[in-house]
Amino acid sequence: MNRRARLNRLRVLRYALPRRMIEKATRARLAGDWRGACAAAWCDAGPELDAAPAEVEGDLRHLVPDLLRWHVPRISEGDVSILGHRVLVLARYGDAALYVRTPLKAEAPQRLRLCLGPPPLGAPAEDGLPLHGEDWTGLRHLWDARHAGELLARRFGGDRAPFLRPDGTPLGEDELPGRCPGHDDPVAHAEWVTRLQEQGQEQLGAAYRCLGLDRLGGRAYDPEEMWDLTRLMREPALDLYAFARALREWHARGAERVRISMLWADAAVTLDGMRVEYGPSDAFAGLPSVPEAVWHKLPDLELLRTGLATPEDLHPLVRDALCPARPPAGGPVGPPGPEPPAPVTIRCQGEEHEIAVRDGRLVTPHSPEELQRERALRAFGGTSVACLAVLDAWSTGEGKLPPKLREIRLDLFRRMEAGDTDGVLALLDAGFDPRVRDARRRTLLHHVHHMDHRVLLPRLLAAGLDVNAEDGAGRTPLMLAVSDHGSPDVVRALLEAGARVDVADVLGNTLSVLIRGRGDLGFLAERLPRDEGRADR
Repeated sequence: MNRRARLNRLRVLRYALPRRMIEKATRARLAGDWRGACAAAWCDAGPELDAAPAEVEGDLRHLVPDLLRWHVPRISEGDVSILGHRVLVLARYGDAALYVRTPLKAEAPQRLRLCLGPPPLGAPAEDGLPLHGEDWTGLRHLWDARHAGELLARRFGGDRAPFLRPDGTPLGEDELPGRCPGHDDPVAHAEWVTRLQEQGQEQLGAAYRCLGLDRLGGRAYDPEEMWDLTRLMREPALDLYAFARALREWHARGAERVRISMLWADAAVTLDGMRVEYGPSDAFAGLPSVPEAVWHKLPDLELLRTGLATPEDLHPLVRDALCPARPPAGGPVGPPGPEPPAPVTIRCQGEEHEIAVRDGRLVTPHSPEELQRERALRAFGGTSVACLAVLDAWSTGEGKLPPKLREIRLDLFRRMEAGDTDGVLALLDAGFDPRVRDARRRTLLHHVHHMDHRVLLPRLLAAGLDVNAEDGAGRTPLMLAVSDHGSPDVVRALLEAGARVDVADVLGNTLSVLIRGRGDLGFLAERLPRDEGRADR
């Protein structure tokens, strides 16, 4: 994992699992309220769980939904969006299973759904696309409080994490192995293989031999003849040591071929000869699948190893599992919350001007009268001051912002997309401007379907935001809530706030088009004008 990927993972840490969510879910779980824990961790429990058998109820009491959310597969490194159309089978009880469904798409609210029953593997989802399953029944350390401390043993087979001391501090260069230590020291073995993998293609042969894949597959490594395997071993997200360990485990079970799913393709690995084929997911549907959580690099370990995060930045159970000898934390544990944005300095009229987000607006040194004169001057073809250009880019989403101010804006909208209602409210309470627009010209109302709208919608309306504002594609908040699988409750709330239904985007798509496949929005369908689904603008 390169530095950019590690920095991207920090983004996931910061936005996908806020500390306050972990704290709320933990309090509910420790009080015996598994439903409250799920609600706090944005995990909707199906009604069928109300009558769960005793065996299932026992697992539910120990379910850590926030830890589960921590480990679910993401669309890509650094993307807070959960990989859609996944069915994660947590436990089986005869023909039934406790399983989790991920959102349908990246733009949908980032909520998980906990279900009990026969898992719908391969079945079409509500949008017609197939659901892909991952077997997590052997991965209880990723969701069960009784097994969370087994992460090191299950992943690496040792009592410390690679590249770290037992207290979580990074090892020095002179403390790492200088040659292949063999399988007797699994953690040192993982360190050596990882270093070979990071050195690039010229060391993949040495890593292949050190892992014993030549013996497992009965074939010596030849980079020209085995380009398919080389391509897989060069995958940046692949933990080569963990992958090889998984292959040995599947071989011991008698498997001849296994499948792993990556973002760009699925790969079928034939253990005899270590041959790899690539293709779409349905090409290898009948093969046993190695879950991504098994072969993917452990991002939290990468962050600790490079010093980009401390153990106290991680989920508390992950911190304790990766750093078993670390003393108890002296304060809160978990990803840090939002901080009020610091002022930004730009060059304007040959001077350094400070621009700050405070008191619910973007503030510059210019008076309202001066800004009005500058706008009038620009209307007649003149050149306006730099501060005015920044103000306009901030409020319209058009034009460029200074890099630091762009990051301040991104921080807010990433929290919106991740569903961090508490974080967004904290920023608004600290004086953030609610009228800001993102680079797609979307307002905060365009993202309200990701949030707890009961809290945020009234506040945004009171701040003067237009419920019928259009983004750069001509879509209103209601159109996005419908197309991006917002809940029926948020659709009703937008309608009650005055959202229009006779709208169309720049391509002419109306709500009659966007509502297709939304069987839960019959109340809206009854209000739509009868048309062909597209309208002239």
